[in-house]
Amino acid sequence: MLPHIDAARRRRNVGIVEWTAWFDAPEYEFARQVLQRGIAAIYFVAFLSSLNQFPALLGERGLLPVPEFLARTSRLRRPTLFSWRYSDRLLRAVCWGGLAIAATIVLGLPQLGPPWVPMLAFLALWLLYMSIVNVGQTFYGFGWEMLLLEAGFIVAFLGSNQTPPPRTILILLAWLVFRLEFGAGMIKIRGGQEWRDLTALYYHHETQPMPGPLSRQAHLLPKAWHRVEVLGNHFAQLVVPFFLFAPQPLASVAAGIIIFTQFWLVASGNFAWLNWMAILLAFAAVSDPVAHALVPAIPLDWHPATGTAAETAAGGAAGVSGAATSAAGSQAPVAWLVVVLVATVLLVVLSYRPVENLFSHYQLMNAAFNRWQLGNTYGAFGTVTKQRIEIAVEGTLAAEPDDTADWREYGFRGKPGDVRRIPRQWAPYHLRLDWLMWFLPLRTVHEQWFYAFLAKLLEADRPTLRLLRHDPFDGGRPRWVRARSYLYRFATRKEFRATGQRWIRIPLGESIPPLSLPPEG
Repeated sequence: MLPHIDAARRRRNVGIVEWTAWFDAPEYEFARQVLQRGIAAIYFVAFLSSLNQFPALLGERGLLPVPEFLARTSRLRRPTLFSWRYSDRLLRAVCWGGLAIAATIVLGLPQLGPPWVPMLAFLALWLLYMSIVNVGQTFYGFGWEMLLLEAGFIVAFLGSNQTPPPRTILILLAWLVFRLEFGAGMIKIRGGQEWRDLTALYYHHETQPMPGPLSRQAHLLPKAWHRVEVLGNHFAQLVVPFFLFAPQPLASVAAGIIIFTQFWLVASGNFAWLNWMAILLAFAAVSDPVAHALVPAIPLDWHPATGTAAETAAGGAAGVSGAATSAAGSQAPVAWLVVVLVATVLLVVLSYRPVENLFSHYQLMNAAFNRWQLGNTYGAFGTVTKQRIEIAVEGTLAAEPDDTADWREYGFRGKPGDVRRIPRQWAPYHLRLDWLMWFLPLRTVHEQWFYAFLAKLLEADRPTLRLLRHDPFDGGRPRWVRARSYLYRFATRKEFRATGQRWIRIPLGESIPPLSLPPEG
């Protein structure tokens, strides 16, 4: 072989090794394990939530039946398996399929094979859950639905245990966290004055959609602490996300701050899987050496292709040059690298609209810019409600619905009702009916689904009653139902000692007057 040809080939091989060394991120194997298994666990919860609630809310005899929705939608722009046909049996099959696939990923089974196997598993979860979301109407109109879909698509390209984690995918996951956090921060700064004058948390713990068991205690903390909370929130959402792209260990520190603040939100409220998704996604910026330094039980030699534990530790400490040492043993097929690069380019191109939105004076909150719900924009609570109005639903067996009738209140699982009851921790499980009940006083009580709900109560519809915590008629049919509004606030410590009540509620009036079913025949 001619010397100059041999030298050129050596330079080309060195270039390939150096490029592959940057592309491979063996020092993020722990992050990959957390991301794949954690997000699969959230998918499991999402499919379980749909299995338990979708038929009653949106099924063939639901409050907003999907067949009727599809019939009046001549062309559904977003993809769904149900565009051809919907049935409750098919819905349950989709949910059980999603549960089975998610469970295998949580157990780590697809990750034992080639990188195509976990990729196909996550893409299946993405497509199956998208089919549900895209016909879910108002009951699935939450930002964390599209967040789960986008995260599932990106994590699909993290590979398997046979290949090192791709660095570009980890960067894209950090970019997703950035959009989630920075977008929420900008929504707040541009939103209500309460975020700018640091008073938002005077109210938020009390008026949030679904308080948790510690929400009252958080609300009763001194106002000075609430101002510190808001300052900490602004720092965590407007400053910290930029450091997710910094060298280690700064990126891990930034991720740690986000994780800590999200755990505080988990402890003080019920936001379905929103906070848990932020916690999991933040691990994309946590390197193995940092994780091992904090928790020595986390090994440094996760990946069989990265050499010994000492080599991995050195790689993490030395950055890209250290990764080059361990990447020599990478077994990532060229075809897999091409697939990852194609996915990377696609997601980078789709990031144009979210970037434009972040810096727009008319920033959209929780918006998708394409039918596949990739490259979305996120944000929540641009304004904070100052008072908590609850809609209570009551029924009676009396022939006449006057003031002498014995009105009995239905109990919901998550929303406040019984003033003595401690709110439960439901997140990451999503109680969709309870969340929609919170929106009624903010929008209008005259929602189509709510009137359908009242009709189901008059029929004593079993699937609907199973969504509730308490049926005051034990499966029987009431003669009349009505909706009343109340002002709720947390009881002070003095009021709690005197009454045992955790809530103080004041009647405001009748929101919907008594309704009954038309006479038969």
